[in-house]
Amino acid sequence: NKRRCSGGIQGCSGSGGALNGSAAAGRFAAAGTAALGALMALLIAVTVAGNALVMLAFVADSSLRTQNNFFLLNLAISDFLVGAFCIPLYVPYVLTGRWIFGRSLCKLWLVVDYLLCTSSVFNIVLISYDRFLSVTRAVAYRAQQGNTRQAVLKMVLVWVLAFLLYGPAIISWEYISGQSIIPTGECYAEFFYNWYFLMTASTLEFFTPFISVMFFNLSIYLNIQKRTKMRLDVFHEVHNQSFTEEMERSPEAKISLKCCKETGEDHKVAKSLAIIVGIFGICWAPYTLLMIIRAGCHGQCISEFWYETSFWLLWVNSAVNPVLYPLCHSSFRRAFVKLLCPKKLKIQPHDHFAPVKRKLKKKS
Repeated sequence: NKRRCSGGIQGCSGSGGALNGSAAAGRFAAAGTAALGALMALLIAVTVAGNALVMLAFVADSSLRTQNNFFLLNLAISDFLVGAFCIPLYVPYVLTGRWIFGRSLCKLWLVVDYLLCTSSVFNIVLISYDRFLSVTRAVAYRAQQGNTRQAVLKMVLVWVLAFLLYGPAIISWEYISGQSIIPTGECYAEFFYNWYFLMTASTLEFFTPFISVMFFNLSIYLNIQKRTKMRLDVFHEVHNQSFTEEMERSPEAKISLKCCKETGEDHKVAKSLAIIVGIFGICWAPYTLLMIIRAGCHGQCISEFWYETSFWLLWVNSAVNPVLYPLCHSSFRRAFVKLLCPKKLKIQPHDHFAPVKRKLKKKS
């Protein structure tokens, strides 16, 4: 999510960093400029197509329009714009080592790039918080599921806060400092080597969100573990006779049926959130840490290879997110199949009790 192309590889140009003017083109020519260009074109295609499919599925399938899925849509919009706007402008820059689009487009690109980076993080926090409420305050959460207006307001708030974190600084930094430090033909943020600003921004943009997401995820896991134990006990007690007979005779059995279904759904929530959070940490943590260290030593203490590797992880994350949706959400998986292979769509009945039955067999 953190496509710090503006302050990443490009930001090192002219500053003794990763790319330095024409040297970049020579280095990439030796390593295979055509191959690098093909890989970036593939990344663009996968990112745009994958996130476009998520948005199209949301529009085409009304069953996806739940409050939490609205936040997933917000994340997909951010990732789509990364592939449609940020990466394409980055390609000629990284291949030639020179920004050819002028100062105005450079500043616009920086604002959009940082905006999309930050909005992606805030969206993940919002998704995690929404999952947290759905598990820990299920009754109140379900009562608000039809409140689309509130979900839209939260989505807009994410974009506003994301812009306020970096946007004003990108636009006004050179006017406040009295001069621009960006050489002609380069494009990166004026504050790229300001350690104090980057430390403050990273705390708000990564460390605080990551700690929050970990807290929400851990709370969800502990809550689900507690509820699963209680439900299994109830389920085991009311099933002294056959399952069918109990369903017909016992109101408690009907309650246990509902509880087991909810247990299966809760486990899916925990699994999907854990995967998304794990990918988020893997893609964000290396670059954030290296960025802070690099700013502190002015680019002299971090290997170029590791810095660029951590940077590319951020771009890849935009392409990975659409793959996570069908893996973690059966509703998205069905919608994707419906869009891509409508003739092959077969809705198979899902046994919500399979996990519970397996656990009961182990106990017995």
